[in-house]
Amino acid sequence: MAIIPLPYGIDLFEQVRKDHCYYIDKTHLISEMMDAPFKVNLITRPRRFGKTLAMSMLASFFDIRKDSRELFEGLEISKNQELCSQWMNQWPVLFVTLKDVSGRDFQDAYDMLRQVITDLYNQHYYLLQDDNQSPSDREAFSKLCMRRGELADVKNALTILLRMMRVHYGKEVILLVDEYDVPLAKASDNDYYEDMLNVIRVLLGMSWKSNPDLKFAVVTGCLRVAKESIFTGANNFVSNSISDISYQDCFGFTEAEVVQILKDANLSDALPEMKRWYDGYRFGETEIYCPWDVLLHVRALCLKSNAAPGNHWLDTSHNNIIRRFIDLPNMHVNDKFETLLAGGVIQERIREDLTYDIAHSSEDNLWSILYLTGYLTQVLPEELPEGMTPQEGKTSLRIPNEEVKSVFKDTVQAWFEASIKARDRSELFDEWWNGEDEKLTEDVSDILFDTISYFDYKEDFYHAFVAGMFSGAGYEVKSNSEQGKGRADIIIRERRHRRAIVIEAKWPGKKKNATLESECEEALAQIVEKQYAKNLQLEGYRTVLCYGAAFKGKDCLIRKA
Repeated sequence: MAIIPLPYGIDLFEQVRKDHCYYIDKTHLISEMMDAPFKVNLITRPRRFGKTLAMSMLASFFDIRKDSRELFEGLEISKNQELCSQWMNQWPVLFVTLKDVSGRDFQDAYDMLRQVITDLYNQHYYLLQDDNQSPSDREAFSKLCMRRGELADVKNALTILLRMMRVHYGKEVILLVDEYDVPLAKASDNDYYEDMLNVIRVLLGMSWKSNPDLKFAVVTGCLRVAKESIFTGANNFVSNSISDISYQDCFGFTEAEVVQILKDANLSDALPEMKRWYDGYRFGETEIYCPWDVLLHVRALCLKSNAAPGNHWLDTSHNNIIRRFIDLPNMHVNDKFETLLAGGVIQERIREDLTYDIAHSSEDNLWSILYLTGYLTQVLPEELPEGMTPQEGKTSLRIPNEEVKSVFKDTVQAWFEASIKARDRSELFDEWWNGEDEKLTEDVSDILFDTISYFDYKEDFYHAFVAGMFSGAGYEVKSNSEQGKGRADIIIRERRHRRAIVIEAKWPGKKKNATLESECEEALAQIVEKQYAKNLQLEGYRTVLCYGAAFKGKDCLIRKA
């Protein structure tokens, strides 16, 4: 393998280039953008697909305060000399990112927004020295620089700054807004949506509503918030989502780009595993890898040649979207989740313009969010499973790769454990301790029927399912622990009453002629043969109950020894 200077954790284009980091050339985004006239251009992509790096690249290219020729030397855009002479470092640029604006309540988030505005104003402190600025703008500028601006000043902060930059440079200003919807997403999660929307709607909306100081605006985010919510009055407004072919390969890595990275790192053999874990997204008509994951895994492989793929989405903060989905009592999605977790396809209506306050109000909206934020991806008609045909008005969806599937599985498992803990399980526990196997068969079957399978109904799923019923209830639960001459599937200990339960769980799989009854008998015979109860008795447990449990799909049979 070869160590290559990956831009790990760097999302500033200028730093990537100056530090001679490995860079996948995405500068064709500029020429594509300039080919289509617009006043406000909204580009939505899932998180971790390079939006901030792309916006930083645009800022470096256009900003009149910079000389970026060396940064772009050798890149694709440098070949377009006419475009470069007209646009490179020829325009004032206002670049603001809202990706860090969050908080548990509105005041916390608003304070962070005020700090973002203060930092932005201090970057343009030179404007305060311009005698051509109006006294009122200079006064507002001074207050915002010192973080003393009132709510009205914060709401008008970008409008004021655009006007002052136009006066100073004598040119219209290019506005770049990165991750515009993060404050709204955080607000929706923490129940202060209307308060934050009241600020963001004016802060951004007034910037492009018939604004003579604006050359054009490029805005990125995860979701397209409905036009009437924020983009009202935006002249010549265009929106590009993951369904559109515009900029389809400008965010994320294509397979050819991943092949090249691996070749340069002498890791070409890693492509199949990279594809299985991090590929599968579709932007427009192009298949895309998640760049964040690719870079992290290449980095891991450079340090350790046999490094296993990791789940890097677990470190992000939006995975609760799946949990919120399955928690809603009026959403009947269990069967659909099981289809997805088994590698199958579902077909749902997708709405691409949402407001966060209604995002969880219907099942269609929730599938739309999972699609637009990268948890699900589109399946083309020719890729549909045999026997499935496209449904008019619906989009065919699947989980894109193993990484996202593991997020679903972990979330579903956590949901099951939490939902079980929330039940009154006292009657169920009494059934186990009293040896009521017929009642157990009925009640455990009911719980299983209401549960989402996340291991394709294999034996590991049933082990976790049974162990989960006892978790958090004051019992010592051991799964696959060493007992006697073998490994018992599940051991439940209750020291206070010196009693224990041994459960051997069986799953027939593809065995011919296997039944729940025969599997139960095999489980009970194994308990006797392997002497699973012996060590528990030697440990001092007076009562040891042994059960065979057989499972197939949503059916189960429990028998006491």
